[in-house]
Amino acid sequence: MRLTEFWARMDHHLGPAYARTWAETQVVQELGGRTVDQALAEGEAAKAVWRAVWKHLNLPASER
Repeated sequence: MRLTEFWARMDHHLGPAYARTWAETQVVQELGGRTVDQALAEGEAAKAVWRAVWKHLNLPASER
């Protein structure tokens, strides 16, 4: 998954304005207690980060 697809999915589920703020501030346990921004900055694959966000937000299986 490319970062552009990752951010498109984030924007779709959280809204374009809130997605970036959420990524900066929300600690996701599935990411080892890091934020989305921290995980991406530390080299975590966008696909792995999306799966963690998907699980954290309890999104439908079709969105995985």
